[in-house]
Amino acid sequence: MLRELSVQNLALIEDVRVELQPGFCVWTGETGAGKSLLLGALGLLLGDRGSADLLRTGADELRITGRFELESLELRREVEAVLNAPLEENEVILSRRLTRAGRSHAYVNDQPAAVSTLKQVGELLVDVHGQRESESLLHPAYQMQLLDAFGNLETPRKSYLKQAEKVRELRRRYTALSAARQQRQRELALVRFEREEIDEAALEPGEIAEKTRERERLANAQNLQTFAAQAASQLYDDDGSVVERLGRLQREAQTWAALDPGLEEVVRRLEEMQAEVQDATRTLRKLAQQWEANPERLEEVEQRLQFLRRMETKYRRSVDDLVVYRVSLDEQETRLQKDEDDLSGIQAGLTEEYAKLKATAADLSKQRRKIAKRLASETQKQFADLGMAEARLDAVLEPLPWGGDPTTADIHAWGAEQLELTLAANPGEPARPLRKVASGGELSRTMLALKTVLSGHDRLGTLVFDEIDANVGGRLGDILGQKLAALGRTHQVVCVTHLPQVASYARWHWTIRKARRGNRTLTQIQTLKEEDRLEELASMLRGASRGETTRQEAAAMLEAARLSW
Repeated sequence: MLRELSVQNLALIEDVRVELQPGFCVWTGETGAGKSLLLGALGLLLGDRGSADLLRTGADELRITGRFELESLELRREVEAVLNAPLEENEVILSRRLTRAGRSHAYVNDQPAAVSTLKQVGELLVDVHGQRESESLLHPAYQMQLLDAFGNLETPRKSYLKQAEKVRELRRRYTALSAARQQRQRELALVRFEREEIDEAALEPGEIAEKTRERERLANAQNLQTFAAQAASQLYDDDGSVVERLGRLQREAQTWAALDPGLEEVVRRLEEMQAEVQDATRTLRKLAQQWEANPERLEEVEQRLQFLRRMETKYRRSVDDLVVYRVSLDEQETRLQKDEDDLSGIQAGLTEEYAKLKATAADLSKQRRKIAKRLASETQKQFADLGMAEARLDAVLEPLPWGGDPTTADIHAWGAEQLELTLAANPGEPARPLRKVASGGELSRTMLALKTVLSGHDRLGTLVFDEIDANVGGRLGDILGQKLAALGRTHQVVCVTHLPQVASYARWHWTIRKARRGNRTLTQIQTLKEEDRLEELASMLRGASRGETTRQEAAAMLEAARLSW
């Protein structure tokens, strides 16, 4: 509820601060005293558009602050959700500033905020009736909330909203995967092509180095063969070969070993050397046979090397890295194919959940159709007491179309229909949507009738009524007062009125007057005690001609009204 409203430098208002109370609160005062200014200040606080023209003459800045008490944990959580931040206490302070330069600043709990944030928070706290730009009753979505609250349909409504969000989430995933599908399919085709090409290449780690060595051997086969033949001859075949000379040295060493046994070791080692030379010769002869010129194999190796170089250039990776890259292609294909499979699975799931959403909506619609007639009927009964006995209210549920494609069809915000409250204010007039009703008084009284019927269901804590007593006489004013007082038992009700009959039913009474300070006019608001309140009611009854009889009449009026507190 609104606990405190502070306004500085708004037109005639220089500095006004009012502490409000729970229950039925009434503001009275002469025409032009500033009652509408205070309501306008509240509207600015709740996000209405403002301009520098609203500033009091000579002031550089207009300031409005409202302190709201959050009476339930649910409401606190809703406000925290809008602010995306926790609250330290069960209250929230909204502030609005307008400068002479036309700049607007908004604050929530002294933290800068967007004006739209003030509006969002304000919609959770206050309902203003009489200022058309703030009348939530004019919005079909709010009318639907009232209907669901009246019919205790919060559970099926939440089921629908939960199912709708589930469908939206599946659609978001489907859309994301679907939007990337063409690119994903291109990537999948490329992955499979590269994998097949690399597999066909039959790459081996270290292959280029090995093939390069083979190419050099093949290119120099003749030289290698010549070297092997010459080396074999010099080691073993030629006269005076290494083996022949080693044999001669061995025999001489054997002869001299008879004189010195130490030469036996030399004899043994020379014999081993001959064996090593013979073995080397055999190896050279064997290699010479292998090193025969093979132009076909050389061409084959050259082509393989060229192919490997092309592969490295194409993939910008070495052959060794390509072998590793080939393994990663399997992983890429698995991931991409999973996304393709997910898309198919999500599409099937989306179709199933969309069907469930329509079924949930159909169940909610069935219950709403029953409740809509009862809401209109019970509200209609209130009209007789409010001077609108001939008026007719209807609750029209207009079906909304469902699309056939769950991936593109509209997901309706509140269900499969839209509620339109229509009013035929006088006999012979056609019923029109409430947003097209011209009379602010009729609209406010319609809201009062609805709020009376819904008093136990509406979540908004503060209701503000302006123009509700337009074209209303004393007898009807008494009934209006009774209904506002009854509404004050479950809500904080702030009403601006010119009827003493309405004012007498308020639990709390303020008067708004103009005063002069020097050569300047300013607006003041004052809480009325018992005696002052009697004087104000008497003034509202008879004006300047009020007398003792009028005061007694005001006292009797106030005494009778107290029974409704």
